[in-house]
Amino acid sequence: MAPSPSIPNVQGNRHKRVTVHNSHGEELVGVLHETNSLELVIICHGFRSSKDRIPMVNLAASFEKEGISAFRFDLAGNGESEGSFQYGNYRREADDLRAIVEHFHEEERFIAAIVGHSKGGNAVLLYASKYKDVQTVINISGRFNLERGIEGRLGRDFKEKIKQDGFIDVRDRKGRVEYRVTEESLMDRLTTDTRGACQSIPNSCRVLTIHGSMDETVPVEDAMEFAKNVSNHKVQIIEGADHEFTLHQDELASVVVAFVKAVYYLPTTPSSHQHSLNVM
Repeated sequence: MAPSPSIPNVQGNRHKRVTVHNSHGEELVGVLHETNSLELVIICHGFRSSKDRIPMVNLAASFEKEGISAFRFDLAGNGESEGSFQYGNYRREADDLRAIVEHFHEEERFIAAIVGHSKGGNAVLLYASKYKDVQTVINISGRFNLERGIEGRLGRDFKEKIKQDGFIDVRDRKGRVEYRVTEESLMDRLTTDTRGACQSIPNSCRVLTIHGSMDETVPVEDAMEFAKNVSNHKVQIIEGADHEFTLHQDELASVVVAFVKAVYYLPTTPSSHQHSLNVM
């Protein structure tokens, strides 16, 4: 791996809080793991999660150790970011990611990869299908079939109930409302075309899907569906890993970093970096 050019006036490694406004005027909050590189990896969390969950923190730290800057952030309605939590929001979360990419493009950073865990995996794939300006995408434990997994959260009769009441409140074990699912947000999920999006990702974009063989949240079969529908795709199954890779963090990070570095040919001067941005 060639040495990366440095950013002027940045000294040493540091973690920096960065805020970016999305297209709805909401403030998205993230943490930049600054290594002095112009190259940057952006990391998206999953459903009702945040930038501070273990997979996101460990992945950012692993890139940092390799001298690659990383940015983990909270999608709107999650963590520290503004906005209200919505059950669906798949396409809107891809647009949140767009706001982050554009922010760092304005700072003349080169987006080396976008990485998403669980629902964040869907966000990075939707991004790749729509904007086509990032050439390395990593989908960790993403769900291909968005019709599955709903009954487990909303109950077997969710379609009838939401038609009748217009919403379903999801409660915790103590009966407290955790979040509300509106008919609109449910339909957002059910009308998100994962297959069509995957087939729209250009062949120039390298996609890696990583899944745990013991994932009880999203079945490992979904990883195989991504493989059937993305043209330039690799699948990596981590044996024994659960949905969050609880006991397999090091293995997950190793696979992710290696995939990014496999074709990570860094330019040697800021001017050649600028050229690489122009041709993306």
